[in-house]
Amino acid sequence: MPEQQLEQILRQGLEARGITPDEETLRRFRIYYDNLEKYNQVMNLTAITGEEEAARLHFLDCAALLEAGDLRGKSLIDVGTGAGFPGLVLKILCPELELTLLDSLDKRLGFLRDTCEKLGFADVALVHARAEEMPEGFREHFDYATARAVARLNILCELCLPYVKPGGAFIAMKGPELDAELKEAYVALKALGGTAERQIAYTIPGTELRHCAAVIRKSSPTPKKYPRRWAQIKKKPL
Repeated sequence: MPEQQLEQILRQGLEARGITPDEETLRRFRIYYDNLEKYNQVMNLTAITGEEEAARLHFLDCAALLEAGDLRGKSLIDVGTGAGFPGLVLKILCPELELTLLDSLDKRLGFLRDTCEKLGFADVALVHARAEEMPEGFREHFDYATARAVARLNILCELCLPYVKPGGAFIAMKGPELDAELKEAYVALKALGGTAERQIAYTIPGTELRHCAAVIRKSSPTPKKYPRRWAQIKKKPL
C-alpha cells in the first residue's frame, strides 16, 4: 500500500537531512499528527493544519535541531512547549532523549500527556509552570534547553539559560533574521553566562522558507538573581 502524504513527506524530508526514519518513527509521527488534529478541534493548539503543512512546518522544521548535537542520552527541557514543538519531535527522532516539557497552560499539558501515552513515552516529564518560575531542582540541571517562541532572543535567553548546566546549550528556533537579535542579546548573554556558539541556517524541505536556530553555549553559571519576575523581564529586558 502506498504511503500516505504525511509519511511520504516526512520520509523524503528527513532523508534530505541524512536521516532514514524507520517505520516506528513514521508511525509515531502519524499518532502525533492525528492527536494534534483531534485536540485542535476543541482547543487552540496550532494554526497549522493538514498533513502537508504539519509535516513540513512543524515536524521537519523542528527536526533541523538535530544538527545542534548528539541528543542520545542527554537531558532536554522544552520551555513553553505549547503543542510539543520542538521537544516531542526530537523525542520521536531520538527516543533515548530524556525529555521534559514545560508549559504554563494545563490544557496543553493534558494534550501532551495523552499524546505521550499513545506514543509509548512513559518517561517524558510534564511540568505545569511559567518559564520564569524555575521549579525546584531545575536550575542548571539540563544538557539542553529549547524554545520555539516569538519572544526576542534576549528575553528567551533569560527564561531558558538558567535551566542549562554549564557546558550545555540553549537552542533557540528563530526566523531568518537572527544576526540582529544576536547583537541585541549581547548584554543578556554576558550577564547570564552564555556564549553565541553558532547558527544553524536551513531551508525547510519542500518549501522556500529559511529559518535559523541559535546555539547558545552555557559557558559559566547563571547568577541566582535570574530569571527575574516576568513583569521585570518585560519592562526592562537585559
